[in-house]
Amino acid sequence: MRPFSPARSRVRVSVFITCLGDYFFANAVHDAIHVLEGLGARVDVPAGQTCCGQPAYNAGYLHEAVRVARHTVEVLADAGPVVTPSGSCAAMIRTVFPRLLASDAAADAATDLAARTWELSEYIVHQMGRDRLGQGLRGRRIAYHHGCHALRELGVASEPVALLEGAGATVVDWPADRECCGFGGTFSVKLPPVSAGMADRKLDTLPDVDLLTSADPGCLLQLDGRARHRRTGLTVRHLASVLREGMDGSA
Repeated sequence: MRPFSPARSRVRVSVFITCLGDYFFANAVHDAIHVLEGLGARVDVPAGQTCCGQPAYNAGYLHEAVRVARHTVEVLADAGPVVTPSGSCAAMIRTVFPRLLASDAAADAATDLAARTWELSEYIVHQMGRDRLGQGLRGRRIAYHHGCHALRELGVASEPVALLEGAGATVVDWPADRECCGFGGTFSVKLPPVSAGMADRKLDTLPDVDLLTSADPGCLLQLDGRARHRRTGLTVRHLASVLREGMDGSA
């Protein structure tokens, strides 16, 4: 693929920031926008965004989930390609919305939105044609956690790794990198001992690294929370922020 160059046609890209992005990972959202703009995109953030509805959907509140899905489809109706720094929210919009709204007046709009929604690394690699953003991660040893939704529902696996390695990082071999972190939204609330045990299993198998990253904010909250509780000193950062470092050469 072509090396990084900022001189690209300015394709319009709309960012869906997500609930966790809004409340816990605002810096990562800004970093995602920075990376997209650095690759030549003209980025907007459509007003009126709320939750994608995944918590309600997973908890069985389908009526509420439909209402939220309808709202999201309406808010993003006139958006460009929708890019989100969250594998789980991208999966909700792309794989669940068309089923959830299949008998709804918004069915066609939901299908249209699903077809133009992407997880961040997936969009950069497949739509922007880039797997090299810079060399700002040279010499860094990084562990990548594959979130369940991005991996199993979207099939996103090689893309984030390619971008990290393309920026000079060594993505370490980690036997538990594709195991669930135990977050699962309401799962972590309903079954906290099981949830914590799943996260601890991942941390127990983690090799010596400079940092741990993922494309899913929920997984990062889970793993960072357990690492802090255990006082491991592990640095946990969102993929968007790590990619910005790869592009700019600074944290």
